[in-house]
Amino acid sequence: MKKFSQALVWLTISEIIFNLAGYIIHSSVGRILGPADYGRFSVIVTLTTMVIVLIGNGIPTAMSKYLSEIFQNAPERILGIKHKAMALQSVLILCVTPLFFFSSSLIARALSDPSLTPLFQISSLIIPSFAAASFYFYYFTGLHFFKLQAVLKTVRALGRIIFIISFAYFFGVKGAISGYIAAPLFVFAIAFILDILITHRYFPAVKKPLSSPIQFSGKTLLTYAWPLTLFLLFYEFILTLDLYFVKGLLQSDYLTGIYNAAITVGRIPYYLFYALTIILLPAISHTTTNQDTAQTENLVNKSLRLMTLLLFPIITLLIVYASQTLRLFYGVKYLDAAVPMSVFTIGVGFLTVFYVLSFALNGAGLVKIPMKLTFFGLLAIIALNFILIPQFKLIGAALSATVVACLLMISILVYVEFHFNVRLRFKTIALSLISAILIASLARFLPHGNFNFIISATALFFLYFILLKIFGELKTDDVAPFVKLLPKRDRR
Repeated sequence: MKKFSQALVWLTISEIIFNLAGYIIHSSVGRILGPADYGRFSVIVTLTTMVIVLIGNGIPTAMSKYLSEIFQNAPERILGIKHKAMALQSVLILCVTPLFFFSSSLIARALSDPSLTPLFQISSLIIPSFAAASFYFYYFTGLHFFKLQAVLKTVRALGRIIFIISFAYFFGVKGAISGYIAAPLFVFAIAFILDILITHRYFPAVKKPLSSPIQFSGKTLLTYAWPLTLFLLFYEFILTLDLYFVKGLLQSDYLTGIYNAAITVGRIPYYLFYALTIILLPAISHTTTNQDTAQTENLVNKSLRLMTLLLFPIITLLIVYASQTLRLFYGVKYLDAAVPMSVFTIGVGFLTVFYVLSFALNGAGLVKIPMKLTFFGLLAIIALNFILIPQFKLIGAALSATVVACLLMISILVYVEFHFNVRLRFKTIALSLISAILIASLARFLPHGNFNFIISATALFFLYFILLKIFGELKTDDVAPFVKLLPKRDRR
């Protein structure tokens, strides 16, 4: 648990830096391009991301799971797992990338905008670039090199800022898309060097020639990877499908850009907890392999409690300061996104719980449960988008995502209680909700101008935890990982 907590803190910090960079990018690109071109850029990048999920996460995540099971007791098997995953990943890239390129015109016509065809063709190169960087990210995850991951994540954040913003400034929409190709290639080159310098030092067995590693079954990887890949794909659709429906049903680049601003800022809670999924899957895979039921339950319980305590104030403050946050990131042109962003943010809170707990089940080998839930969630959000968007426009899109997210969260909580014997206490939910309502009520009395709202939000965030402490809900164990980051002379 000590290693889990420390790794979570380091990866969370890197994840905050990475996503702060993402918001700097979206803010800058949104201002450089304007709402209409930003809407076109958003459709291209988010749809390409769907394909990236298909090939960039499934097999590498399966590799990470099996590496985490053997790296301590059988390090001689590391190279076999790595090479088999690399071979399968390469075949998938060589199949999917040309298919996406030659399907660009069909996708553009499906979105009722043939002018998007050349942009989709350029974006096809994001697929192999991202997949290469993603492979090493999950490789280091499986070996539990979490601090190294944190460094790479930070480097990637800086690379994204440099490449995407500069390319957008000089070359417009095409340049911004090209920046998404250059940034992961930059990270891949660094990761490749670090693999040689660091992995070889800690695991001498990986220095063997290519012909000598112990073979690992590709069928084993694929059996785990295919339901996981479908889960990730369905989930990504649930998270962004409403953007495509806004584009296709409302036929407005302006509204598409406005809605993308809403969902981009609204996803802040999800991005903050992404680090938890990175650690949770290999950690639970390790404990379940060792049949350590108590440790598995402890990990899931700690994760669920952490999300509950943090999601309430984050979501509350994003809703309270929706207009100010949008103005900070995008400027006054995007203030129409405030209401749909507030609705969508609530849904993101539900989806965050669902996503993290899905990785707890995935780590235990129960990959088909999240896959089936996301499949039914995808069907539901398609139906709701057709019903709500024509009538309520952007609010209807956000409401569709929120309703489906709530149902998914309830479903995953039932499965987690059944499989891990973990249940969220009603007292924790009630006191967190009361504290969130109190800080929301106090917000109206504090300064909320263009920049001083940040000070007010920070004060209210800490006040929330003070209230939990007064109510007796905040425990020493909840803050222990963060206290450990302080210099020793300050810890008394």
